[in-house]
Amino acid sequence: MTLTRRRMNASLLAIAGWGPGAFSGAAPARAASRPLLSVVGMISGADPDEGVTFDRGSLESLGMTAMSTRCPWYVDSVTFEGPLMRRVLEHVGAKGSTLLVEALNDYTTEVPIEDFRRFDVVLALKRDGAYMPVRDKGPLFLVYPYDSDPRLQAPVYYKRSAWQVARMIVK
Repeated sequence: MTLTRRRMNASLLAIAGWGPGAFSGAAPARAASRPLLSVVGMISGADPDEGVTFDRGSLESLGMTAMSTRCPWYVDSVTFEGPLMRRVLEHVGAKGSTLLVEALNDYTTEVPIEDFRRFDVVLALKRDGAYMPVRDKGPLFLVYPYDSDPRLQAPVYYKRSAWQVARMIVK
């Protein structure tokens, strides 16, 4: 039997207790210890296939940055909070030039790692002060500071943004 990525993600969510009713918008205390993100590939200090796994607490420990911006997915300006992507990649010792971002909904996008040096891209855990549920672009959303530079208000950067982020592969 072939296990598709969608089925694998659904199975992992079920095992973790993240069934369909688990995301009412509230963030129970036990959610802080659930694995949210796996980073694999060209990294140091970990097996490249096993990678580094982050839960909410370990992501928050990298330092939270708040950023308010307008984006195509919301009517008004939104404040996102999370670690800067450059800190996430520094933490895992990323050595590549490209990051393949995979989401729970099977969306994938490739992002040049240079973007994270040039722009304050946030791996958002919160939107407007609340943790984001899966059904509303959570638990992680890769967000550019679109209002900080007119060049970022372009389809190429919107396509590099991803919500429901679950895995990153450093290439």
